[in-house]
Amino acid sequence: MKKSHVYAYPPSSNSQNQTISHLSQHSSWVTSFIYRSFPPSNCSVVQLHYNCGALYARSWKYRILSGKMGSSKAPCNVLLVFAFGLCTLYRCSAVEVDADQTAWLVVNASEASARKMPKHLFGLFFEEINHAGSGGLWAELVSNRGFESGGRILPSGIAPWSTLGDESSISVSTDLSSSFERNKVALRMEVLCDSKGANICPAGGVGVYNPGFWGMNIEQGKTYKLVLHIRSLEPVNLLVSLTDSHGLQALSNVSIMEDDVSKWTKVEALLDAKRTNHNSRLQLTTTKKGVIWFDQVSLMPLDTYKGHGFRNDLFKMLADLKPGFLRFPGGCFVEGEWLRNAFRWKETIGPWEKRPGHFGDVWNYWTDDGLGHFEFLQLAEDLGAEPIWEILDGIEFARGDRDSTWGSVRAAMGHPEPFVLRYVAIGNEDCGKPNYLGSIVQNQLQPYQSANTMFSLARYFDHAPRNGPKAFVSEYAVHGDNSGAGKLLGALAEASFLIGLEKNSTFQVVNFGSNMVNLKISIDGLELNPTQSSASRTVLASKSFNDENSFQEPKKVVPMKSSLDNPAPDMDVVLSPYSLTGFDLLTKSNVLRTEEAVYMSSAI
Repeated sequence: MKKSHVYAYPPSSNSQNQTISHLSQHSSWVTSFIYRSFPPSNCSVVQLHYNCGALYARSWKYRILSGKMGSSKAPCNVLLVFAFGLCTLYRCSAVEVDADQTAWLVVNASEASARKMPKHLFGLFFEEINHAGSGGLWAELVSNRGFESGGRILPSGIAPWSTLGDESSISVSTDLSSSFERNKVALRMEVLCDSKGANICPAGGVGVYNPGFWGMNIEQGKTYKLVLHIRSLEPVNLLVSLTDSHGLQALSNVSIMEDDVSKWTKVEALLDAKRTNHNSRLQLTTTKKGVIWFDQVSLMPLDTYKGHGFRNDLFKMLADLKPGFLRFPGGCFVEGEWLRNAFRWKETIGPWEKRPGHFGDVWNYWTDDGLGHFEFLQLAEDLGAEPIWEILDGIEFARGDRDSTWGSVRAAMGHPEPFVLRYVAIGNEDCGKPNYLGSIVQNQLQPYQSANTMFSLARYFDHAPRNGPKAFVSEYAVHGDNSGAGKLLGALAEASFLIGLEKNSTFQVVNFGSNMVNLKISIDGLELNPTQSSASRTVLASKSFNDENSFQEPKKVVPMKSSLDNPAPDMDVVLSPYSLTGFDLLTKSNVLRTEEAVYMSSAI
């Protein structure tokens, strides 16, 4: 007879109410499994453990959305989540269950078991790493838009900009002629050919192009705003094009004709994409002999979130995590390997053309700081999260009156009312250094571990003192062979760790076998809502425990939601192999409490 491994992690001595909301996060194909669009209420979810040969359950609260003040009859969601998959690594605290044997699950779903969670328990830590901001969340498509990444020692490099045309038709270099004092580097393009005469320009002209960050994602029907600064002693006839990666297929183009640009001139244009190409580039070409200087060339889609410059798709991913706070602009990115490369917030505000940008020497790439101090505060506000920042003048910029020195700068940027800033971070990964000993946060943890170790860390704070300095988990992740591009095993380990943060004890029941499991559920204290049309089952299943979504197959593993027929306090259900299953049951609730939601966290 085939066996199906059911793993039960036993409770610690101080077992308390738990939440399993974290199972939905931190894996490329587990992300967004548990949606938080449920009615507001205090809800109970099951906590599983193994005792005397049977599966039992404790209840814990699963806060969904904040409710309105007052008392009324309202539905409450009981969300039961079970994880099943293949694993050969974990055999501790395990019990084998015959494949055709029924497991019992007893749930205490009474409202008395619900427990309030702190509103700021989980949030987002955003760092400029792996182009999460520059080339990621921030929608700017041009890489090195100000030609500053090569430094001010001439001649400087202009990568990823490249030249269109050979040495007989064009010469490209840099100089320090820009009108912007903090970014003096400009691109000088001398066109040696012409539309007539002995040296005729090739068809399509000569010029420069920029592939953006690994190719620009240009989509049919969308409009893109071009902004560039140009200067020339002669009239300019310039063709701006969006093309495929080889410059052969035109996606959109617009002509720029200026009679007098003897002084630096800001030019704007809109490009409407006629085709879609996910690996496009921006070209600036001409067939007219002469010298043209370029600086601060920007291309952004018009449809950013609220017009604030954030990519809609990536912003939604962050918003779906429902963060209680946003810590920015990152860890090592803040201080740099050398202080000269630290994030200087005062150099990241004001008009984007005037921001000097800087080299992030920890992660080894240039950022123009279009995603700066103001934008991070705006991001926190848009996410409904509270920002965490440092530096006194930076606090005045965020919270100061519009008539204050730095508050007036914020107001001039379009946000006259102060941002909500209540938290300040001191240092980064510095708690063990002499000058940081005795700082406000003494219990700092930043685990990057295997799945096995991450499971064990679920009890890290079990016996931490409840008085004195707070504990701060600044970053966390399962890495190595257990993570890859996103695996269920890593997601479960991280979920276990986060459950431990919530209530200082953790339980997981996981079927690591390839067989279906029959589960008999008994829910005590459950008053089902008379209208059960919304009761549902959501299943995330795959053929392998190590399956994952990718850019090539972004929907290989997706949650499938269906109605749950005849929900009742006693139910028999079948759990698929290699699957994560959630049951959403509507119950009666007599009280709606005004509380902020508790949400999942993630480090970016």
